[in-house]
Amino acid sequence: MVTQRSSNRPAARPDLDTKTPQRQRGKDTFEMILATAGELLAEVGFEKLTTNLVCERAGMTPPALYRYFPNKYALLTELAQRLMAEQDAVVDRFMRIEAYNSRTLEDVVAWNIAMRKELIRVTRAQPGGLWILRAIRSVPVLQEVRNAARDKVLTVQVGNVAPHYPDVPIDTLKAALRLAEQTAFTAIEMLIEDPLLDEDRIVEEVSWMSALYFLNLDKRPPLKPLDIRPED
Repeated sequence: MVTQRSSNRPAARPDLDTKTPQRQRGKDTFEMILATAGELLAEVGFEKLTTNLVCERAGMTPPALYRYFPNKYALLTELAQRLMAEQDAVVDRFMRIEAYNSRTLEDVVAWNIAMRKELIRVTRAQPGGLWILRAIRSVPVLQEVRNAARDKVLTVQVGNVAPHYPDVPIDTLKAALRLAEQTAFTAIEMLIEDPLLDEDRIVEEVSWMSALYFLNLDKRPPLKPLDIRPED
């Protein structure tokens, strides 16, 4: 009897090399595959999504799909990168308005609300947008893609924001911007997952949280640790 030993080695990283076509016919097929994958992702979720299912819905053979995408992870990576690019373009456009530069609290809240509503719009417009967000956060290989993309964007955001906070350490700004990003996309997930929620109320509340946080980022006094001891 042969006893199989478990291995502690990490699973091999799937091939994510997408082959982008040059001819129009290939480009049309490429886009059709992605649209189909996004629609199926919204219907069946990540775990049940397969390349065979995409082929069946798209009316094509697996070898035809593999000319462009080696596996479903490559498909999801392309979808995730497109969604993140759309979202990053929204944030970049709004950051150029310089929301935190000599504006009232009400102006900053209104700026936050407008930006978050636009983020929700572009996420909903992407086929399978919610499931792409979930996959980005839960699938290890996509987390790598997301972190690499977010690190690149964070550098740009810090450059935009730092002149308004000359006395705030760069590490604090980085942490603040990362937290702002997380709260933004957590709110988006809440609203897309539960359509019964009051979207305007959720967006307004998280916008107030962000505005108050950033407007006071350079006014916070140093904290003294509390001496809290357990009761005898």
